[in-house]
This record gives sequence, C-alpha cells and structure tokens, in this order.
Amino acid sequence: MSKKEQLTAAIQKSYQTDKPVIHLGSAILDGEIISEARVSLPLRMMNRHGLVAGATGSGKTRTLQVFAEQLSAAGVPVFMSDIKGDLSGIAQPGKSNAALEERSQVLGNVFTPKGYPVELYSLSGKKGAQMRATILEFGPILLSKIFELNDTQSGVLAILFKYADDKDLPMVDLNDLKKVLNYLSEGPGAAEIKGDYGSISSSTAGTILRKIVALEQQGVGSIFGERSFDISDLIDRVDGQGIISLLNISDVQDKPALFSTFMLSLLAELYQKLPEAGDLDKPKLVFFLDEAHLLFKDAPKAFLDQIEQVIRLIRSKGVGVFFCTQMAQDVPVSVLSQLGNRVQHVLRAFTPQDADALKQTVKTYPKSSFYEIDQVLTTLGIGQALITVLNEKGIPTEVAATHLLPPTSVMGPMVQADYDQHVQQSSLYQKYKDPVDPESAYEMLTKRMEAHAKAEEETKQEVTEVKKQKEEKGMLSEALNSPLAKQIGREVVRGVFGMLFGKTTRSRTTKKSGGFFGF
Repeated sequence: MSKKEQLTAAIQKSYQTDKPVIHLGSAILDGEIISEARVSLPLRMMNRHGLVAGATGSGKTRTLQVFAEQLSAAGVPVFMSDIKGDLSGIAQPGKSNAALEERSQVLGNVFTPKGYPVELYSLSGKKGAQMRATILEFGPILLSKIFELNDTQSGVLAILFKYADDKDLPMVDLNDLKKVLNYLSEGPGAAEIKGDYGSISSSTAGTILRKIVALEQQGVGSIFGERSFDISDLIDRVDGQGIISLLNISDVQDKPALFSTFMLSLLAELYQKLPEAGDLDKPKLVFFLDEAHLLFKDAPKAFLDQIEQVIRLIRSKGVGVFFCTQMAQDVPVSVLSQLGNRVQHVLRAFTPQDADALKQTVKTYPKSSFYEIDQVLTTLGIGQALITVLNEKGIPTEVAATHLLPPTSVMGPMVQADYDQHVQQSSLYQKYKDPVDPESAYEMLTKRMEAHAKAEEETKQEVTEVKKQKEEKGMLSEALNSPLAKQIGREVVRGVFGMLFGKTTRSRTTKKSGGFFGF
C-alpha cells in the first residue's frame, strides 16, 4: 500500500462518522490534494472549543467564514467579531469564477453561491445594532481590564460594586459609576463605608475618574447602559438556518481592551443565563473570538481566572468557543489545554522568537506518520491548514495538512449602500437604537445627597439660631450684671420706694404736727 493510500485510509478511519459534520476540506500529501481523504469536524464536538491560528494573510478569516456558513446551514447560530469590517459579505451569495470552481472540484465539491442570514452589530451604534451592557453586568474584573487599573484601583472598584449591591443601587451607565465613586470618596458615604468597606483615597478615586472620563471622550461610553443586549437574540434562526451575528468593530479597533472585553462579557452572560444542556447533537451557539491575543495582553490574574472558568464550564451550556489568533502561544496554557479542535495555518519562522514559537506549536500536535509537522507548518499555502480535531468519541483525529473549502458567500464586505440598507431594515437595530434612562444609582444618590445637604442646612440654621439666642441672652445677662446697670437698678428701686413711701411719711408727719399744735 502506497503512502497516499495509507494516509487516505487513516484519514477516512479517523474522521469517519454518520453524524452531521462541518466539512473543512481534503488532505494534502507531497503537494497532491487527495479529494477522498475528507477532513471534517463533528457538529456535536464543536462545544469542545477550538483554535484557529496562523500568520497574517494565511487565510484565517476565510476559514472562519467557512465555519460560519456551514454552521448556519446546519441550524447553529454563530457569533463572531468582524475586526476589519470585511465579513458582512456572508449575507450575499458569492460570485463564481474559474479559480473557485477549480478549487471546489479538486475537493470533490460543486461550488454553489449562497448567502446566509446575518445580523450586524456595533459598539458605537454606527455600524449596526447598538450592543450595550450595564455596568453591573460587566462587573469589577472586566471593567478593571478596560480601564487598565492596577491591583489597588481594582480593589476600590470592587468596593463600589459591593456597596451598590448591598444598598440596592443599580449601576447602569458610567454616570452611575462616577456618582457612586464620588459619594463614597468625597460625599456622605465616605464616613459610612469606613468601618465595613474601608476608606477610598482621593488619589485612587481621581485616577479611576480620569479613566472613566477618557473612555467617554473616546465616544464609546454608549456601550454602557440600557437597553442592555439580550443574549437570546444571538440564539436565533431564520428559515431553519442559524443567524450569523457579526460585531463590526472596525470603528473601535484601536481600543482592543474594550471590544475584546465586551465579547468576553457576552460569553460570561451566556454562561450565567443559559440552562445546563449536557451533550447535544449540535451546539446551541458557536462563539468565535478573533484577535484573541488582545484579550490576554497584560491581563491580570483575576481576569485570566475568569476566562478559564467560563471556557471550562460553558461547554455544558451547549456553547462552543473558538479562539482566533496568530500563534497558539497567544493563548494561556490553562485555556489552550481546553481547546480540542485545532486549525493551524502557516507559521513564519523569520526570527529566533518565531522559531521558538514553532517548536512549541509542534509539541501541541499528535505525532504523525505522514508529516514532519515543523516543515509542514512553514510551507502551507494560503487557504491550507494543519488540522486535528476531536472525533465523536472525543479522541484526537489523525493530523492532516488540509486544502480548505472556499466560502460560498461574498469574500469581502457588502457595498456601503447594501450595508446601510441591511442595518436599517433590521428589527434589532430598531430595538436597540434608542437608549433608555431608568432610575438608577445616579438619581438615587443625587436625591440622597440633596436630602443630606438639606438636613445639614437645617441643622446649621438651628445651630445658628440657638447660638444667636444664646448670644442675645448672654448680652442681656451681661448688661444686667454690669456696674452701671446695677447702679441704675438701685436708683430706680430707690425712686420707686421714695414715691411709695415718701408721700405716706409726709402725710403722717402733717397729722402728727397738727395734733401737737392742736393742744
């Protein structure tokens, strides 16, 4: 048996299943595409998570497009970020050409152009339906990542959340966060929290406030507030096809901490709100985190711990997560170990660091009897990848250098007029377009501070009045006790007694004189 026949038999045995699959392509051996050596990924194993990696320009975006198309066709909703704004073409059928037809033919397929149901979202509200989350939904750990806070500042942020939770103060938007910060650092709440929570220094409060203001000035403060995004809108279908939800971040791609953390917040909310599902024949949702290295860059331990926990546990909720990045080393080992499905595009080894990364990547693959993995990884062409996935029994499949299927939809963005029309016709765009301003921590604390100020003013007036009365009483007492007042008092008393008794004396004297002379 030739090596080609051996590889074909090994691939067919390793990837064989009678369950629904995502067809990725066919194996390559010594530059030859073997159409019958079909490489696929069982739908029921897509909640075992995965990694799509490779150098810039190697075809990762089109691989994601192939995933999204076939998942949608199988009735599985998809969420993915659109970093450069060039995935919106999935909504429209692709145009056939000789290259696409030839590529499909060598893979044993027929190229059939097709578009898929797409919902467009945006963090700014300018590129699609506005995605929002409340401050409370984000929580202190994710907000600390966005604001790039140190451990001390993150601890203070945690105090704000704890206080708001204890006192039933809903923090919805950045105004609420600023109000709680001001109330507890400089307002009436400063004395209140000292015993139970600890005091907040003015310098730390000032730093956090500056971070909040900077985010507002960047024009993306609108992502915090109501109406908050309902994750059930991601798990939707149209005519039996799963909705492909695209978060267009081309207008905020210079704020990687913001959009990467926001996507993680959606993932965390899915974990918190979805019921346990167990092992399903196909996932409820597949979540693609593109440019995953941005998520982990300079991430604090608490943040990494939260990611690891979500990835480890969300599988039981029927959600699959795929990280997309340039190198496997961009993903922490604790997370990488949970990614059972690997699609590795070409790696470049131009520098010593690249060579070290290549060696580390090779170690993550099962041994192969057909490929020198380090050589294959550096010689793959565009639209080719080294693949190993989990079969339906959870066993890693034979490693296969794979010639990938082309997408059947447009490989690029929709023209602007079509894009704008697609957004305007969306019911979800209308649903989330206008913000809602409910009574929240800002209003509640404003009333509390006004009442406190009023009470202080009344107390101050009372104190002033009492002091005034005391002063007046003191002045009167002082005046009455002065030597002059006493002298005047004596003279007055003497005069009064003189008036009362002087006349009587004279009367009595006259009578006495009259009696005497009358003898």
